[in-house]
Amino acid sequence: MPGTLTGVSVVVAGAGLAGLSAARALVRRGAAVTVVEARQRVGGRVWTVRDGFIDGQHAEAGGDMIDQAHGAIRTLAEELGLPLVRILSKGFAFARPDARGRVRIIKPTANRGWAHLAHALAPLSHAYRLAERRWDTPIATELASLSVAQWLDDCGADQDLRETARGLRGFFLADPEQLSMLALVDQFSTDLVSERHYRIEGGNDRLPQALAAELGDRVQLGTELLAITHRGKRVRVALKHQREAFELQADYMVCTLPASLLRRIPITPSLPARQREAVAKVAYGQGTKTLLQFGRRFWVKPGRPRAFGSALPHGAVWDGNEEQRGPMGILTLLAGGSASEQTADIVDRDGIEGLTRSLDWLGSRDETAIASKQVRWEAEPWSRGGYAVFDSTFDPALRAWLALPHGRVFFAGEHTSTTWQGYMNGAVESGQRAAAEVVATHRLGRG
Repeated sequence: MPGTLTGVSVVVAGAGLAGLSAARALVRRGAAVTVVEARQRVGGRVWTVRDGFIDGQHAEAGGDMIDQAHGAIRTLAEELGLPLVRILSKGFAFARPDARGRVRIIKPTANRGWAHLAHALAPLSHAYRLAERRWDTPIATELASLSVAQWLDDCGADQDLRETARGLRGFFLADPEQLSMLALVDQFSTDLVSERHYRIEGGNDRLPQALAAELGDRVQLGTELLAITHRGKRVRVALKHQREAFELQADYMVCTLPASLLRRIPITPSLPARQREAVAKVAYGQGTKTLLQFGRRFWVKPGRPRAFGSALPHGAVWDGNEEQRGPMGILTLLAGGSASEQTADIVDRDGIEGLTRSLDWLGSRDETAIASKQVRWEAEPWSRGGYAVFDSTFDPALRAWLALPHGRVFFAGEHTSTTWQGYMNGAVESGQRAAAEVVATHRLGRG
């Protein structure tokens, strides 16, 4: 209800979608909110690149697709007057080498691709559903202890199944050798591939920018979180801005930093042992996004999809700006897991031209990229990875600890979401959830 938090102060760490969503919800409840963000921009891992591209075009270096089922982010965009535009309406195909090593475009069938993998996973998915998709059960523990690569060997997987599973490193940002079977089964127990995908018209960064505009001077950029202390009914937050250290005090705090950064932040009193373990052990995937602008959209052919999964070194490929006008276009390449390093090696050795040549199967033979941008997320200092990955060393019983409040400190971010982990929707939902937890805690008079 409006006014529930009148006179209450909250510090929010992180101005990505989770932090900004939390801040908006808290302000609407009457709280005095300060958002601190280490970067010089809002959005976090949502980053629309415009600089350097010709004819006013842009593409997403971070979070890209919004699916039909992503209700929280779709509702938020609608509330802020940001229309969505549909993309990739013809779905995904696969790019795979044939028997002679030539890469071919293959359309999914009942015996190939997603459907083949889903069929092979059916017995495991059934058991997982019997466990109500909970991660604190023996069924989840058994699945978590097995890597995808081990399962492929154990079930005598054919080449198509292995290629499909390896191609999913562009989705999970982890290779089959690292990825937990639990993470794979969890996805295939829901709807892995949405029939409808969208972007925000004009760029996904319009969403965090609209949220920040609504918050105004409550958002402080270039401000790094150093430490958190909470005693009694106050939280003290140590910060640094332009080499100047200072402190903020508040009634509550919402921390939306990825676990890759949170585990470096001193918290006093310390987190419970299991919560410390969860934060320390959750991995973050390697992911390199490459955006290539060409003078014409050579990949567009009648009846051909505009998105392709692959286990090739350049990773998955899709049309990065089909919704934008003009003859020029941008291809997006997402190399996850070890493909992130392979893509970097190609560029180090042969430049962007080497990546362009690797797309011969798509029709790039006589084409030259006129502009490009590459972002390697594991090298980005304020994320240290693409998004959370659950590998076969992660105890699934730890997962719930990632989202649990600690006194007056609350946690959000895609890594804390159980339904939409890894998605922008998960970030939005988690921020709104953390804000609701602050409200509930305050009304209960505890913390």
